[in-house]
Amino acid sequence: METLKKLKILSINMPFESSEDLSPQIMGPVCSENLSQLKEQFPVTNARLPNGKTIPLLKTMQTSVCERDCNYCCFRSGRDTPRASLTPDELAKAVVKLSNAGIAKGVFLSSGITGGGIRTQDRIIATAEILRNYYHYQEYIHLKIMPGAQKDQIFRAMQLADRVSINLEGPNESCLKKLAPHKVFFSELLEPLKLIEEIRINHSPQTAWNRRWPSSCTQFVVGAVGETDLDLLQTTSRLQSSFKISRAYYSRFTPVIDTPFENLPTLNPWREHRLYQAFYLFRDYNFDLEDLQFLPNGNLSLEKDPKLMWAENNLIENPVEINRAAYTQLVKIPGIGPITANKIMQTRLHNSIRDISTLRKIGVPIDRAARFILLDGHKPAYQPALF
Repeated sequence: METLKKLKILSINMPFESSEDLSPQIMGPVCSENLSQLKEQFPVTNARLPNGKTIPLLKTMQTSVCERDCNYCCFRSGRDTPRASLTPDELAKAVVKLSNAGIAKGVFLSSGITGGGIRTQDRIIATAEILRNYYHYQEYIHLKIMPGAQKDQIFRAMQLADRVSINLEGPNESCLKKLAPHKVFFSELLEPLKLIEEIRINHSPQTAWNRRWPSSCTQFVVGAVGETDLDLLQTTSRLQSSFKISRAYYSRFTPVIDTPFENLPTLNPWREHRLYQAFYLFRDYNFDLEDLQFLPNGNLSLEKDPKLMWAENNLIENPVEINRAAYTQLVKIPGIGPITANKIMQTRLHNSIRDISTLRKIGVPIDRAARFILLDGHKPAYQPALF
């Protein structure tokens, strides 16, 4: 029971660290027979995995003790906050208990840094090895790669995990120094992301636990040190092209008391939202950085989403002919995404699309798309929404 109490301390602030697409949720009281004495609730999030499946995910740490003094972080050294640590055996056993009780069907494991990044990484790997090899744990595991982790450690983590990640925090060295004075952007953070991709290219995934290399992702802290959206998206674009990251997370800065940044303002959530929209345009909609329109301050507009701004600048005078457009053209039309673009292409194999009622049946929101399309050479007639 002491282990599970420590686990709650370790997990309480973890829902705020991005790792999967999350819908925060606090699970109900533990009702498993093995855990019947534990009356308190566990912080668990509903996580949508890369394969689309949704699971209750336990987000926790090996230890909340940290020797680093990142200016924004609730776990920074010297801050007065509850701390706890678990050995790999203790943590693995607790994860299995929660899994057997139906409380969490996956784990995201991070850690504060104690004794350096290499030693901390060893403990994270040891926990995952016990889960996979001793308990034959088949559920989802996301492992955090610690700053300065060695290549052999990264390789072993990739053999055990479904996803690995390392947080860049800032989009460049200058921003990182303001956020985390003792982290080194290139050697400690960027180099591990590079090694992850090298391992994917040069080593067979047959030694991985499920014979597939894990996906990789990173996280940025947005709004604390003056970085621009252009800074963030330039770095994101390079990471996608060079290191094949599957996800970038843009964590809205929220001040934490008893940190050097406690008096800074909370970031407007619309800025975070626009950054995610831009990321999806890169990943799923065939957009490049050059397609995005930035304000003079280097940020995206908060008033309009970036896809709409692109369409208003490029498609008003040159609307897209629905019956002849390639997939890459269709997905750039506001209101049309990968699913509806494929439906359009399937539908027109049999008959030309001549009216907006057909598009509505496919799922295209006409109010968003009509200004930018042609149907057999004609702009569709529609009644625009008043609001």
